[in-house]
Formats: sequence, C-alpha cells, structure tokens
Amino acid sequence: MPAQVPAFSLPNAAAGPDPFSLSALADDVGFVVLCFQRDHYCTNCRDQVRELAERYDAFRARDAEVVSVVPEPLSKVAAWQERYDLPYPLLADPDASLGDACNQPVRFGLLGRFSDFFGRMPTVVIIDRREAEPVIVYTYRGSSTFDRPAVEDLLAELDARSA
Repeated sequence: MPAQVPAFSLPNAAAGPDPFSLSALADDVGFVVLCFQRDHYCTNCRDQVRELAERYDAFRARDAEVVSVVPEPLSKVAAWQERYDLPYPLLADPDASLGDACNQPVRFGLLGRFSDFFGRMPTVVIIDRREAEPVIVYTYRGSSTFDRPAVEDLLAELDARSA
C-alpha cells in the first residue's frame, strides 16, 4: 500500500522553486524522484548527482522531476551546485528532517561523521503526484555508501508506474 508523503519545504540551491515543496512544482510533473544523499563529502553521492544530471532528460520524458536532498546546510549544498551546475532541484536538509520522515537509514549514529561506512545511507523515494494526494510508491534504502539503485532501474520503475 502506498505511503503518505510528509509535508516539507526546503531551501533549493539549484533549478526549480525555492523553497522547494511538492505543491510548488508544475502540474505536468507526475512523479518526483527524491534521492537522499549521505553528506557533502561523499564521493559516491557526488557521482550519483552528476549521473542523474546526465540522464535528466530521460526522467523528464517520463514526467518525473529528479530532486537530490543533502543533509547539510545550504552553503555546502550551494557549493555542489556551483561545481556541478545541476539541472534539477538540490535541497538542503540541515537537520535531516525530510530524511528522517522518509526513514533514511542511519548506521552507527555519530560515527557517521568520521567514516563513509557509517552514518546516513543513500535512499531513493519515488512519489506519485498524479492523484489528489501524493503518495510514496517506491523506496530503495541502501545498506552501504555504494548501495544505490542504477538510473536504468529507476527509469524502469517509472515506466512500470506509467503503464
């Protein structure tokens, strides 16, 4: 059964509405692909945001908006935008409120600040906003810094949901 989407409004360092919320998106956006990153320093996260940018048109062709959420202050998130010039929203979630609301896994709590193998794990949530109330229809929770869904798998999931 699809899960309800927590209400949120977060600062956006890249393209799209600022502050970002689901209600601020255009009506033609049927799906939102929320990619929860680990932190500003994670090299796998940096690779993922660039790969998503390279495939952005494929997501938009499926009426989906990609959104990356980083549990860092806006200043650190803005540094990513300056470096990578992402074509999609890049949100700062400094207190990890949205990550927590979407059950982003955290391994070994505070130790996550000292090693990439601890802390927040990558998570992807797909939201279907085609109905009156948006619902979470897909969740992928990584178990390590390397454990992320492939872009092709996310696109296939969107294709299956649109059929």
